[in-house]
Amino acid sequence: MKPSPPILFKLQVKICGLTSAETAAACADLGADAVGCVFFPKSPRHLSEPRAAEICRALPPAVKKVGVFVNESFSKIMRKVERCGLTAVQLHGRELPELVHDLLKENITVIKALFSAGSPSLSDASTYRPSAFLAECGAGVLPGGNARAWDWQQARNICNTYPVILAGGLTPENVSQAIAACRPAAVDVSSGVEKTPGVKDLAKVKAFLDAVSRSGFKRKTEKIF
Repeated sequence: MKPSPPILFKLQVKICGLTSAETAAACADLGADAVGCVFFPKSPRHLSEPRAAEICRALPPAVKKVGVFVNESFSKIMRKVERCGLTAVQLHGRELPELVHDLLKENITVIKALFSAGSPSLSDASTYRPSAFLAECGAGVLPGGNARAWDWQQARNICNTYPVILAGGLTPENVSQAIAACRPAAVDVSSGVEKTPGVKDLAKVKAFLDAVSRSGFKRKTEKIF
């Protein structure tokens, strides 16, 4: 008997930095697998708990509700998880491996950001054991959201070893190139589909999702979202 062929999963898409429940629901309708709510006060996309909860309530159960945090404590993160209805957390600062471990025990998806031009670096992947990594540039004023394209091929090694979400300067015009460069399990976009910070352009969101679909890329890695 011939062995069964491996199950291949389509590349997934996270739309991050949503500030409107209506827009978040529209992104889900267009095919987004995950939506990101930012809880970093210095970000122009920072959300209050009531606004984040409203966004999460507007999303169907199959769409992952991701809270993005920078150097926050376990207790503060879990308060947001419980009050807002988050189903995943993204750690986008210099968090320790112990925090990743503690959050995983709460039965939520944990994503740890690694940076090509910051700390922790892409080479630090073996230090952590999250549900998935997010590979980002890390150069600029903010931990994320600086709209900087970078040499995505630098993430190829960790994409070959771990489930990785690729982020950083992605747009409808370049996402196919980025996918070909490092072959991630998912991609993450924010400013690349915006009119202004936090205000998504649904035509750009659709164009981004269409470009990902046209790439035709699939992985053996199980789904992140």
